[in-house]
Amino acid sequence: MSPQQRRPRRLRANAAIRDLVAETHLATSDLIAPLFVKQDADGPIPIVSLPGIFQHSIDSFCKEAERLSALGIRGFMIFGVPNEKDPFGSQGYAPDGITQQAIAALKASLGESAVVMADLCLDEFTDHGHCGVLNSRGRVDNDATVELYCEMAIAQANAGVDFVAPSGMMDGQVGAIRDALDGQGFIDVGILAYSAKYASAFYGPFRDAVGVQIVGGGDRKGYQQDFRNAREALLEVDLDVAEGADMVMVKPASSYLDIIAAVKPRLTIPLAAYQVSGEYAMVKAADAAGYVDGRAIAIEQLTAIKRAGADLILSYFSHELAGTI
Repeated sequence: MSPQQRRPRRLRANAAIRDLVAETHLATSDLIAPLFVKQDADGPIPIVSLPGIFQHSIDSFCKEAERLSALGIRGFMIFGVPNEKDPFGSQGYAPDGITQQAIAALKASLGESAVVMADLCLDEFTDHGHCGVLNSRGRVDNDATVELYCEMAIAQANAGVDFVAPSGMMDGQVGAIRDALDGQGFIDVGILAYSAKYASAFYGPFRDAVGVQIVGGGDRKGYQQDFRNAREALLEVDLDVAEGADMVMVKPASSYLDIIAAVKPRLTIPLAAYQVSGEYAMVKAADAAGYVDGRAIAIEQLTAIKRAGADLILSYFSHELAGTI
């Protein structure tokens, strides 16, 4: 074998060389931590299907965010869990809704050292479990839903949010929210759009975390993307960018690396990816059974997501990997 043929092996000879020439570097600062805040909770409540993740009270939520911030996490995504639900998801845009309370509490606690993001969708707040208002045929009314998203964005902005994160996949939602925010003087509030959000089977544990069930056993395939399609994701991303998104998201992540890689070259704005609840829960279950090294799998998957093109990664592993990568 010639010296030239041995070149790849020489670049893998020891850990120091491998680290020096590594193409992709994963860091705590790449991660966004999801946090669930439950109205009237007394303290952290374990989520059985998401080991290590909790529904928090306002107090325990702030303490967890402070812990993560001290370890280098800068981004936090808030998901509110209300006590009461109705057909219009009114607690999602109520000035004193649980999400708005959590935003205000986190900004008071961490100030400018934290990037406070909030999920902007109605499914946690509707009694039917869909992401918007239903029409007489039981389907989501796109335009009526977008109007409520705008109210929700204003409520979150009033509470002090840095980025609203519309995740309902309604047509025209980003442009309408941008106009609503600008019209109320919130020109500095950004939009992280869930632009390529697939109707995925990986969301089960998340729905446990926020107490969401779709009445009648329905699904969201009418407004979330078909997992068989890739070009559709590019169209959705292009539309959201044109409407004023400051960042865009691909969700889920690990099974959609091809989508992340295809979206990345089209962008001049940051690209986020969401390693969702099912992706996390499967690794944790296999680790608990002794089948895999869960930490090693988590780092490998997160690195693959970044290698595919993600600038930021929303991951439940943020809570245990913060400060160690």
